Amino acid sequence: MNFIFISPNFPKSYFNFCKELKNNGVNVFGISTDSYDSLSNELKESMVEYYRVDDMQDYSQMYKAVAYFAFKYGKIDYIESNNEFWLEQDAKLRTDFNVITGKKDNEIQYFKSKEAMKKYYQLANIKTARYHIPSTFEKGLEFVNQVGYPVIVKPDNGVGAYNTYKINNEEELKDFYFKHFPPIKYIMEEFIYGDLISYDGITNDKAEPIFSSNEVFPDPVMNVVNERLDCFYYSNKEMPVDLEEAGKRVLKAFDAFNRYFHLEFFRLSKDKIGLGKKGDIIGLEVNMRCPGGYTPDIINFSKSVNTYKIWADSMVFHKSEVDQTLTKFYCCYYGRRDEKQYLHSDFEVCEKYRHAIKMYDRLPDVLAGAMGNNFFVANFNTKEEMEEFYNFCSKRI
Repeated sequence: MNFIFISPNFPKSYFNFCKELKNNGVNVFGISTDSYDSLSNELKESMVEYYRVDDMQDYSQMYKAVAYFAFKYGKIDYIESNNEFWLEQDAKLRTDFNVITGKKDNEIQYFKSKEAMKKYYQLANIKTARYHIPSTFEKGLEFVNQVGYPVIVKPDNGVGAYNTYKINNEEELKDFYFKHFPPIKYIMEEFIYGDLISYDGITNDKAEPIFSSNEVFPDPVMNVVNERLDCFYYSNKEMPVDLEEAGKRVLKAFDAFNRYFHLEFFRLSKDKIGLGKKGDIIGLEVNMRCPGGYTPDIINFSKSVNTYKIWADSMVFHKSEVDQTLTKFYCCYYGRRDEKQYLHSDFEVCEKYRHAIKMYDRLPDVLAGAMGNNFFVANFNTKEEMEEFYNFCSKRI
């Protein structure tokens, strides 16, 4: 089996995908912009060959790289990046090289467009926020009169929470339409009062999850980015039954086969007329790639598994024998900001919680806006212990 992994060195833990593919007998090839010498030894040892390009957004260079591997090694069986930014390019390369193990160019839109996602949520019988595609102020005002302030506006095809805004009144609505109306397609949605949760995992070739996990995000990513908050979220010890049922239906509706997936939902914190009752699950958006940053590692620590191997097993065998009954923990991520002064230094955090901390590192700048600069990942047996860790990390001078 010939497998091309796009950008296998970012985030740096992604070498584990390549490593586990190799362990399953797969020929792994990498494409990225970094020099071969700068790659980790683990990644080098996992690949048959590596092709460096000057610009990964230059499709002609990417096409040439894939063509080189196809000419030298034969038919390409997989092209994947597990990265939101490259999903459309992955699909185009699959289309041009007739790689059938993944979505093609004409299918990827409903994984990327927030408007297109809506009808697939309907197929899964999952409610979503009512929405409007901005065009004129008058039509926008008509929509707001229907759902009420606040509303959220964001790019229809966007990554994370960048360029996402909360509009609280008519003055801000006018500013959006008359001062800041974007040149790209935006979507406007009613504001959801609820807790952001995710259903993450890996599917087989029938779009059935062979592994799943629940992550909880107390502060919406939009607030973390726009307000420069510390980033805190955690992997839950157990999976809520209603979330798992909803997630399985969404995966089937989207025909999300052989994917590491990240499905986002809200759980309503109060009744909302026209939408649902307190406690109901509302669909937010589908991401057919790994949850961001080092979340796969957080899930591994939380569930005492190796999801890199589970994913590689799915690619090759469409199932996995990894033991998923081992001890589970609350595993949390805490990302601090360089510009803030904390009562307890990073060193003090690491000393006090040295038996709990699984990772301590610094994020690359491209991820820091959403996830902080220096970060800790730590395991706890109870939610109370995790909350104490949060309080210790967050205290400011």
